[in-house]
Amino acid sequence: MPMTNQLNIVCGADIHQRFLVATILCRDGRTWSNRFLMNLNGLLDFKSWLISHECQKVAVESTGRFWIPVHMILEGSIDVIVANAYKIKHIPKKKTDLKDSEWLAELCLNDMIEPSRIFPKEDRELRNLTRAREAYVRDLSKEKNRIHNVLESCSIKLASVISDIFGKSGMYILNGLLSGTSIEVVLKGIPDKRVRDKKAEELREALMGKLEVSDIFLIRQSLQIITQLKIRIEELDVEIRSRIASRPMDLKIAMSIPGIGIVSAYTILAEIGNYMDFKKPEQLAMWAGLVPSVYQSADKLITGGITKQGSKHLRWILVQVARAASKVKGSRLKRFFLRIKARRGSNVATIALARKILCILYHLLINQEMYEEATIKKSKSSKNGIMKSSLPREMNLE
Repeated sequence: MPMTNQLNIVCGADIHQRFLVATILCRDGRTWSNRFLMNLNGLLDFKSWLISHECQKVAVESTGRFWIPVHMILEGSIDVIVANAYKIKHIPKKKTDLKDSEWLAELCLNDMIEPSRIFPKEDRELRNLTRAREAYVRDLSKEKNRIHNVLESCSIKLASVISDIFGKSGMYILNGLLSGTSIEVVLKGIPDKRVRDKKAEELREALMGKLEVSDIFLIRQSLQIITQLKIRIEELDVEIRSRIASRPMDLKIAMSIPGIGIVSAYTILAEIGNYMDFKKPEQLAMWAGLVPSVYQSADKLITGGITKQGSKHLRWILVQVARAASKVKGSRLKRFFLRIKARRGSNVATIALARKILCILYHLLINQEMYEEATIKKSKSSKNGIMKSSLPREMNLE
């Protein structure tokens, strides 16, 4: 039977930072190849070249962010398919940009590329904002760690007495040390009465080390950077919340799950995008790279670690959420974590809980329901009064 919607003229583009190499392939065997710069004029020339050859579809690899300007230029004019580089590996040969573009065109012509998800413009912008916030938070942690390292190198053990040296009391003590104030004066002025009265002797011993001039300079620089980063994070939070305000129910549902706060909620929603794109929670977990890799050898299925083929940002925030949820007293999520931990260890249990939370969130979003601790009711088909869960399998924490 003849193929429906068969493509006759397609293009494969091998994209680099400064240029791209493109090959147009026709079903009758004709080909045209060209090279274009990755600036605005070059991309517009690329678009005109495709249109002049009546190209129906363009295939590119989803490597880095280089494909994004190509997609933006062609969006609305020519269909663009973004391919996962891992899934379109070529047979090892002498590798050239031209051969790569030809290979992409051949796969595209024969409909052998599984397209990657492309978020709409609004969703892409929201995700860019949440990822920028994540980067700032990581930078904030790095600067705080630098201060910890400087203090430790000077034998100042402030962190061993005060859990958060960047809190109110910790910053008071740190500023006192930087200004050269005597330890006794610093101890008497600590704003927290509990710390001032109960930990005075411990702090006196912890602060016996001496800061050199260079150490004071480095700490002050880090504190300035921390202040700037906090301002940027606050500004990002305002912008993100204004954009996520159009999805109040989704945000509320996500925050109903133990371990998910406002920041993790809008980060997860931004990374998932349109959850209606997935038919089952397993598909979402697979897209997020939270399913185990499976290998077959001699009729044996070997299960390895998680694939990690999806968004690393989504996996990271889900792991943070899982760690928080595993500490919520009385929660079924915590009991699920402890049960897996007893058999497989803490790391595996954390990943398993992260996947479970993602699947639960999917069910709740699809059904627009709030999270409640799973209720167990007696099944009509059960014998001897055995209790069975009435929830979907992915939400069952028993």
